[in-house]
This record gives sequence, C-alpha cells and structure tokens, in this order.
Amino acid sequence: MLRDSLLWLRQFIETELNSANDNPIIDGENQLLLHGGHFYGGHIAFAMDALKTAVANLADLMDRQMALLVDTHFNNGLPANLSGASGRRAAINHGFKAVQIGMSAWTAEALKQTMPASVFSRSTECHNQDKVSMGTIAARDCLRVLQLTEQVTAAHLLAVCQALDLRRRESGGAAAWAEGPLGEMVAAVREVSPFVEEDRPLEGELRQMVGHIQSVRWPIYE
Repeated sequence: MLRDSLLWLRQFIETELNSANDNPIIDGENQLLLHGGHFYGGHIAFAMDALKTAVANLADLMDRQMALLVDTHFNNGLPANLSGASGRRAAINHGFKAVQIGMSAWTAEALKQTMPASVFSRSTECHNQDKVSMGTIAARDCLRVLQLTEQVTAAHLLAVCQALDLRRRESGGAAAWAEGPLGEMVAAVREVSPFVEEDRPLEGELRQMVGHIQSVRWPIYE
C-alpha cells in the first residue's frame, strides 16, 4: 500500500509545488501583477495525512511481528525475548524485552499521530481566513511518524537477525538462507550490531541502524 501510494503522492506534491493558486505574484522587472502563490496548503495537508497513515501501518505491522517473536507461546521454540544467554546465565538475561517495550511505545505514538490534521480547519482574522489547511501541522506530524517508524524498523531488524542467528545456533551453524539476500541483510546488520548473547545497552546500535535506514535511497525516488 505504501509503495503504491508513494507514486501518486509524489505526483500530487510536485504538481502543487509547481503551481500557483492564491495571492498576487509581483513581477517587478516586467511590471506585472500575477494572481497566484501557495497560501492554501490543502493539497500538501491531504498528502501528508495520507502518507503518515500508510507509514504508521508499517510500524504497526512490525510491532505485531515483534510481539510474536519474543513470546514463547507463538515463536515456535525460540527463547523468551530472543535471549541469547544459556545455562545458568539465562535467568538473569532479558534479551530483547526492553526493545519490544520500546517498539510498542513508538508504534503507539505513531498511530496516535495519524489523526488527520487537515480536518481541523479554524477560522481566523475575523473570518477573513475562514478555511485553513493545517498543512504545516500535517507535515510536522508526518515527519514525526516517519522518525518513529524508522526507530521501529531499526529495532525490528535487530530482533529478526537475532532470531535467525538463534535458529542457526540450534542447527549447529547450518542455515540455507546464509548465502542468499537474507544472509546479506543479516551480515549488514551484524556490522552495526553483533549477536546479543549477554544483555548490553542497545541504544547506540539502534541509533546507528536508524542512520543507515535514513541513508538508503529507494528506487522510487530515482
């Protein structure tokens, strides 16, 4: 849904940015007064409200997957909270428990921000500006949803790689996926965040992973 939406959202925004729809434009060199401008940001508000909803749905999906991965009732034999500790050390290690709690909080905030700002028009200037787009607020909310979803994605990547490595450890080191694209992904994540055997602070690694996610240039933008 998000990938399909990006195509029309880009066209929608680019058309608006290349248009003029309100207020005079003064061409001093040619002594022309042209009626146009970008006072009303309704198109941008609508686009940002749509985008933040599509993105927040991804955060929600990853959060649901994470809830299944850490729960021994649903993760098909993986250790509780994806803990890598074993033996006597297992009881004092919590694995990805705190990460899952963080993901849940970030997702909840992202979903809360999906309330469409564009429907909250307020009349101002004694009703001179009687229909206000709320475009700036919608864009600001969208940016926050994007940031939160990047955090959720970073945590999700670390957790999935932990689960894959736990499965590989169970099988004695053999993994059919290790030579394919999935193996390449795990290797890339492991350059940032090694396997979590004993509990350690993961904030720095999560921040670094967010930075990598932000640096990716997706083909749709080329």
